Amino acid sequence: MTGRSSAKKPNSRPPIAVLVMALIAVAVLALPLVGLLQRTPWSSLGTTLGQTATLEALRVSVVVSLVAAGVSVVLGLPLAWVLARLEFWGRALVRAVVLLPMVLPPVVGGIALFFALGRRGLIGRALNNWFEIDTLIGTTAGAVIAAAFVSMPFFVITAEAGLRQLDPRLELAASTLGAGRWTVLRRITLPLMAPSLAAGATLAWARALGEFGATITFAGNHPGRTRTLPLAIAQANEAGQPEAAIAMSVLLIGVSLLVLIGLRHRWIAPRQPQPPGSQETSPS
Repeated sequence: MTGRSSAKKPNSRPPIAVLVMALIAVAVLALPLVGLLQRTPWSSLGTTLGQTATLEALRVSVVVSLVAAGVSVVLGLPLAWVLARLEFWGRALVRAVVLLPMVLPPVVGGIALFFALGRRGLIGRALNNWFEIDTLIGTTAGAVIAAAFVSMPFFVITAEAGLRQLDPRLELAASTLGAGRWTVLRRITLPLMAPSLAAGATLAWARALGEFGATITFAGNHPGRTRTLPLAIAQANEAGQPEAAIAMSVLLIGVSLLVLIGLRHRWIAPRQPQPPGSQETSPS
């Protein structure tokens, strides 16, 4: 006997009912993907993806998603800094507006963009008068704006969380040693939050890559300009070309899975190993 009472480990095994419900939830989410993979023409997948229309849609998707992700980073990082570091009246409302596209139906976002940036829209009329920009509808720039509208919140919320997790004493110490604001930002803040920035940019890119509703509503479905992979999938499905639609869907699913698997540690913290001797053994 050691004289110390041993602590009982909590029973981590869930009840049978919880396991059953969890399996049902997995089945609800996974079965549609399994059905799609089961119908995939694997033997002709490469040929289907190599078609001119598919490659053209892939090119537009890559250009639109990368530029939209870049816009999200350039504009979203200062916005995340303001939301994380500044106290001002109405900050909760500003954050709600910024995050609204995450829950807003994409079609509604496309309609809002149309009435804001269309030829007779709130800003579209000024663009025409001041910069002689006739319209953004039907252009690649319009598709980029639609993709950035729905993807920027993913970067902002991730970057803001990264800023809030930083230890402010590190920045304060650098300032005390004589570093200016830009030096602190460049040498301390940005390097420390680099993982959050990378995760936010990747999420924004993945969301822009899969954008459909806002793009087709605002920018339209024009081959070579605004027809991205999601729009090409819908076009192929409506045209009675299921093999092409399935092949492009599998491509997008593969990219999405790679992104989610690569960012899993940004959402779920790894279990920390317990130090030696932290668990007391039962007396013999």
